[in-house]
Amino acid sequence: MPIRTGILLANLGTPDAPTPQAVRRYLREFLSDRRVVEIPRLLWWPILHGIILNTRPKVSAAKYAAIWSSDGSPLRVHTERQAKLLEGYLGQQVGSPFSVAWGMRYGNPSMAEGLDRLERAGCERILVLPLYPQYAGSTTGSAQDAVERWESTQRAGSRRGAAPAPDLRIGQAFHAHAAYIGALVQSVHNHREKHGLADVLLMSFHGLPRRTHDRGDPYFSECQSTARLLADALGLSPDGWRLSFQSRFGRAAWLEPYTAEVLAELGRAGRSVQVLCPGFVADCLETLEEIGMEGRALFQAAGGRDFSLIPCLNEDDAWIRALVALVREHAGAWLT
Repeated sequence: MPIRTGILLANLGTPDAPTPQAVRRYLREFLSDRRVVEIPRLLWWPILHGIILNTRPKVSAAKYAAIWSSDGSPLRVHTERQAKLLEGYLGQQVGSPFSVAWGMRYGNPSMAEGLDRLERAGCERILVLPLYPQYAGSTTGSAQDAVERWESTQRAGSRRGAAPAPDLRIGQAFHAHAAYIGALVQSVHNHREKHGLADVLLMSFHGLPRRTHDRGDPYFSECQSTARLLADALGLSPDGWRLSFQSRFGRAAWLEPYTAEVLAELGRAGRSVQVLCPGFVADCLETLEEIGMEGRALFQAAGGRDFSLIPCLNEDDAWIRALVALVREHAGAWLT
C-alpha cells in the first residue's frame, strides 16, 4: 500500500475572537515563549502578568475588532484557504497519496492539532512548512521547537507499543526562493494595474529586538536580501524603494529603520507611497491595522496624501503555485 505523506502549513497565530479575554489567552501563550521574549523569567514574569496581560488585551482587542471579518480572523481565514488550494493544486501534479492540514504556533488550531490530524489520516511521513519567508529564532525556530515537542510525545507512545511515529521533515525559510520572489513581483504588478505607480515602494518587515541580530540571527540579512531581489526584479531605482521594520514593542533598540519614522519622513516630503509587507504571506493585524490604518493615518498626519497598502499574497495564484514548488522541493521523493 502506498505511503501517505502529510503536509502541515504552520503560521504564527491569532486570538479566537476580538475580545479582551481571547486576546489575553493568546498573548499569554505567545509572550510566554522563551524564543519570543529572551528576558530572564525572574524579570519578565512580573512585567507580563502584572502589567501587559492586564492592560494590553483591551487595546489589542479593539484593533482586532477593526479588521475582523464575518468569517473570522483574516490570518486564520487566509491560512485555511491556502491549505485547501495547495491540496487542490498539488493533487493535479502528484500521484502518491497525501493530506494537507494547517495549524498555528499560538492559538487554535495548534500545530500539534494539525499534526494529530495528519497522523489520524494515516500519514507516515509529514512535512511541516512554516510560513515565514525569513528565518528568525522567534518564528521558524519556535515552530521547530513545537514540532520537536510533538515528536517527543509520539516517540514515547511508540515505545509503549503504539504505531511507529511518522517521519518528520521541516521546511526551511524561503526568503530568496525564485517562486516566492516571483509571487511578490506579481502582487505588486497587480496592485499597480489598479492604482498606478507611486514614488516609493516601502517594504515593511516585522521588527525584532536588535540584540537578536547581534547574537547571530540571520533575519535582518534575509530581509535585506528579499528586498534587494524584489527591487531588482521590479527594476526599481535606488530612490524608488525603502526597507523598514514595524511592530516595535518596549523600550529596547529594535531593527531599524522603523516603519513609522519612514512613513512620517515620506509624508513630510510629499512622496506618494505604496507599502508591501513581504514577511507576511497572509494579511493579519500587523498588515491590515498597523500599516493599513495606523500607518496611513501617520503618513497623512505628516502631510502625505497618496498612500496604499498592497495586499499580502493570500490566495494569489502565483503564491499557491510557489507553495506547491516549496512543498515538492522539501518533500522530494515523498511525493511522486
